[in-house]
Amino acid sequence: MNTIQLQDIGLKDYQQAWDYQNKLFQEIIDIKLENRKNEDKITTPNYFIFTEHPHVYTLGKSGEINNLLLNKKQLEERGISFFKSNRGGDITYHGPGQIVGYPIINLDDFFPDIHLYMRKLEEVIILTIAEYGLKGERSEGETGVWLDIETPFARKICALGVRTSRWVTMHGFALNVTTNLGYFDHIIPCGIKGKSVTSLEAELGKKIDPAEIKAKILNHFSAVFTAEFV
Repeated sequence: MNTIQLQDIGLKDYQQAWDYQNKLFQEIIDIKLENRKNEDKITTPNYFIFTEHPHVYTLGKSGEINNLLLNKKQLEERGISFFKSNRGGDITYHGPGQIVGYPIINLDDFFPDIHLYMRKLEEVIILTIAEYGLKGERSEGETGVWLDIETPFARKICALGVRTSRWVTMHGFALNVTTNLGYFDHIIPCGIKGKSVTSLEAELGKKIDPAEIKAKILNHFSAVFTAEFV
């Protein structure tokens, strides 16, 4: 069974978290490249980072800047940062009350299939929110986890966006827990018009201990990816 090093780095500026992710990401890639040269293979580590970010909008590498509805001055007035990211997907919001998970893993240890990886990430969240009585669903062509997808009330509860190189992953998912959903009003979330965003608190009408949710995420991640956290 593969092992994954768990790190909870708490509230962290987006750039700092990105730099730290990239350091671990590059470490795994460097080991893989070195293993191609030598007979004595070094086992590559795998990481899973929990974090939370101050208010920030991030735009994926294929995203449209027009999906950001505020200008630079308006962002500054509201205390919101903006970053162009190297992950997939369009624009999203990160902020307090959101559980962000960044798996930085060598998919050669698991399965070299990015489509399957994304579906398994979605499955982890679907199983997690099911424990709170919510039916998470996938929407064809729209990555993430949704509620009531076949109705006029379709809404996203978890966004996903990743980057891979040499089958190593970075970035991940953002699950809205007690997130102030008003911040999504200033973007077209994920570039998808006509669908809203929700949170666990909004759906359940009560607060839930984030530590409890994180424990459930890890439990389901371990089962879905056949891995052990250390």
